[in-house]
Amino acid sequence: MESFTVHTGLAAPLRRSDVDTDQIIPAEYLKRVTRTGFADGLFNSWRADETFVLNNPAYNGASILIAGHRFGVGSSREHAVWALQDYGFRAVIAPSFGDIFRNNALKGGLLPVVLPEDAVEALWRLVQEGSGVEITVDLVEREVRGPGVNWAFPVDEHARWRLLEGLDDIGLTLRHESAISDFEVSRPSWEPVVT
Repeated sequence: MESFTVHTGLAAPLRRSDVDTDQIIPAEYLKRVTRTGFADGLFNSWRADETFVLNNPAYNGASILIAGHRFGVGSSREHAVWALQDYGFRAVIAPSFGDIFRNNALKGGLLPVVLPEDAVEALWRLVQEGSGVEITVDLVEREVRGPGVNWAFPVDEHARWRLLEGLDDIGLTLRHESAISDFEVSRPSWEPVVT
């Protein structure tokens, strides 16, 4: 997993609340067994509308999504995180997130940033009024910054450490690879082995 320290990029304003995981990535895309190749399914039904924000050339290459309340509610699908990442997003800023989505995002390397509603409104206005406005999401300092604005955001310390170090669940386990190997060598030969 790629570490996350500080990211500066173009932000896209998704002025919608209660965005569920089925809207983020429809169920027909869940048959894939890899973590890549989901960008084409991201917000699939909404992208059919030519006025949808991600169809606006002003937001091509956006890597920060600014959304409304309860982003990522609904069913538990890691694919929602993978689709956002595959499209190019590194962070999602919203007043609140679905719990399962937030946990999947933190474990997968996508930073969910909780900011107050007035801060989200200010960011929406900022990126809609200015062409090519970039936003900085700083996990080291726990801040979101833009032209003339700055907000602190909370983040769980363990999740923050994992993101800063670039450690997903497999990466956490592999930190103990030598101890695991030592244990496997010392196991009695009559016990079952994992191959």
